[in-house]
Amino acid sequence: MVSLDQLAQKIQQCTACPLYKNTHHAVPGSGSPKAKVFFIGEAPGRNEDLQGEPFVGAAGKFLNALLESIGLQREDVFITSVLKHRPPENRDPKPNEIATCSPYLIQQLQIIKPKIIVLLGRHAMNLFFPGLSISKVHGQAQYAKASWSSKEQLFLPLYHPAAALYNPNTKKEHFADFTKIAELLKN
Repeated sequence: MVSLDQLAQKIQQCTACPLYKNTHHAVPGSGSPKAKVFFIGEAPGRNEDLQGEPFVGAAGKFLNALLESIGLQREDVFITSVLKHRPPENRDPKPNEIATCSPYLIQQLQIIKPKIIVLLGRHAMNLFFPGLSISKVHGQAQYAKASWSSKEQLFLPLYHPAAALYNPNTKKEHFADFTKIAELLKN
């Protein structure tokens, strides 16, 4: 099996879909290769594309605050996105782009073997639970047979941190949902 670093190099060199053409950097993900919590966002934004790191803009600062509220740091978890290159003008990911990037995500999950996969927003959630609505299931643990493992996997769909930037009234809900991560880690 390839290492996380080898996989990141492969992602950096990926030209399998046209997204790479107008970007500065691929954003494979970052964090601990032994993470118990694995965060999946939608796609890199402008700041992520410029720096080659996930969640470094305003949503990333809020994610850091959410992590700290439950006693975690970025170094304790692994953070990545469904797409590894920024879509033009931050548009929604297209099905063919998701299909192209998904194998990288699955390989990252196979390498890290996290206890909890936190799905940040509807695009990440729809990859694993296409029939669910994020507004109805956020903060509720979901279990599913994982294609990369012989056992059931624990998923936790949550609102994307950027949602709180557009609607600051939801910040309390974000913090409340994050306490579920701490509870699930204790079990």
